[in-house]
Amino acid sequence: MDDFNPDDPDTVTVFYDLSLWDTDQRAALIESFANESIPHAWRSNEIVIPETFEAVADEIFDRLDDELGPFPILLAEDADSTEFQLEDWPDDELEMIREQLVVAEIPHRWHGMQLFVAVEATDDVDDLLDAIESGDVAVTESDAPDGVLSTLFSIGDNMTRSIDDASSRAQLFDLVPVLKVSSPPYGLAARQWESILDSVSALASAFSSDTFEPELIESAARDLRDRCRPWV
Repeated sequence: MDDFNPDDPDTVTVFYDLSLWDTDQRAALIESFANESIPHAWRSNEIVIPETFEAVADEIFDRLDDELGPFPILLAEDADSTEFQLEDWPDDELEMIREQLVVAEIPHRWHGMQLFVAVEATDDVDDLLDAIESGDVAVTESDAPDGVLSTLFSIGDNMTRSIDDASSRAQLFDLVPVLKVSSPPYGLAARQWESILDSVSALASAFSSDTFEPELIESAARDLRDRCRPWV
């Protein structure tokens, strides 16, 4: 492996462009190459190997795609493309765009905040951007507490049966500070999560009110339970 010189004119090489791969994905590839003793070198975001190892490398790429994928599909610089200007989009929505482009296997490339996609995918990306703006796209990664939807459902269900359930009340007020509108649970769209958080806030406010109104607490608990029911 130490003898590999990608600039040797007598060596036929193969290039793989990994511009859209993240650090963990690249590390997994390098480890796999090392395990198979595949000589390699980097040229900017491209990894270079001797052509004689191409078949083995392709098998590694296929295996990693099954284990870690799907991987982003890079759109070639000379390919017909449609440009989207995304300078005004917030970071959380840009991250969602990146995730959904990979999941949908849409060829694309980024130049700063300019997104270029394969021209045949233009309508699909238009629809994707509209759905993200309206909060209708489910997240694929989340730092929301594990099992939070089931927990909120149980809180609402228990308090619908008894507003004096001290354990559920304690759970509710423990969760309120850590629930963020920007972090929906895995598989839930932003708009759906916002409606659930509205119910959480209404129930917490009903307990915090200077005027104790059992009917208001019971109604807010029932609303929280019903909003969470489809997701548990």
